Amino acid sequence: MMILDRINYYLNLGLVFIAGLFLMAMIVLTCANVFSRLVWIPISGSFELMGFFGAMVTVFALGYTQMRRGYIAVDILVTRFSKKTQQILTAVNCMICMIFFALVSWQITKYATTLLETGEVTETLRIIYYPFTYGVAFGCAALSLVFLTDLLKLFFQKEDEG
Repeated sequence: MMILDRINYYLNLGLVFIAGLFLMAMIVLTCANVFSRLVWIPISGSFELMGFFGAMVTVFALGYTQMRRGYIAVDILVTRFSKKTQQILTAVNCMICMIFFALVSWQITKYATTLLETGEVTETLRIIYYPFTYGVAFGCAALSLVFLTDLLKLFFQKEDEG
């Protein structure tokens, strides 16, 4: 369990670092595009790049955000339940989310393989789609791993208390 937790932590820490690099690239590209438009020469393909970079920022930050509980949770109803009921609901939620994001990762991987086989590229810059699509699938798989780790922690925590 400890090994899985460390793998999960360092994997998602690396992914959020990469997400930060993509975010910095988005900032630089946006600033460059704004300044270049002042002289009527916009950067060609900036819309395509912003879409790819935005997808990478979002999906690579998902697992780390889940680990840190960095999201907004409205739990006004759940806090009124007993501790045991809260744990059961959390376990069910982790299980559903783990399965969902594993399936999403699998389907996106299939789609990325199709893009690889067909050689699909963007219209303006002729950038190949599939590396970014595989990146989205990998980010979803990493999020699924976070939910698996959370689920296992719930089970082991339950055994330690009993």
